[in-house]
Amino acid sequence: MAFQNKNLSVIAYANGFTLWHYKENATLATITASGYFASVKTLMNSGDIILINGSDGTSIKVVAIAAGVITVGALS
Repeated sequence: MAFQNKNLSVIAYANGFTLWHYKENATLATITASGYFASVKTLMNSGDIILINGSDGTSIKVVAIAAGVITVGALS
């Protein structure tokens, strides 16, 4: 399923950091695929955190933006 802006919300924002929530009736693999959040890359910053609720579970990911491509990955 394609990204839907209506399913993305800000939980908290401070000092250039945003904690996001995204809920979608799609698998975590689909939601966390490279480029899934491309349409909102101007809103997100590297280091932001996204709480993701998918059809097969919940995950916490960190945002990375490199060469204009947005990806989400494991917290380190």
